[in-house]
Amino acid sequence: MTPAITAVGFNLEEDQSELINKKLERIKYAEDLIVDLTLRIKEDKKYVFDCTVNFRWGAAAHVTESNYDFAKGVNKLIDTLDQKVNKEKEKVQEKKAPPVLPAG
Repeated sequence: MTPAITAVGFNLEEDQSELINKKLERIKYAEDLIVDLTLRIKEDKKYVFDCTVNFRWGAAAHVTESNYDFAKGVNKLIDTLDQKVNKEKEKVQEKKAPPVLPAG
């Protein structure tokens, strides 16, 4: 998974980029399930984070977050993204699991 990160209205500083990459480590567990991840960050008084994750099976997760503080916005975004990715991963695992037959 190679994230595509775009900054609109400002220049993404190295420490901001490192923070994003560090936080994206949280979803490394689903790296083999994700085709691509697109993150667009816009600054207009506050930061607006817009992230789309496309999965191998055609599903997509879209997360939007806004905050005046860059680091807090990234944290909230990744928290929500982690929940969505985990939920999607569980859905796929449930479909793959063999049906449980009643004992008897």
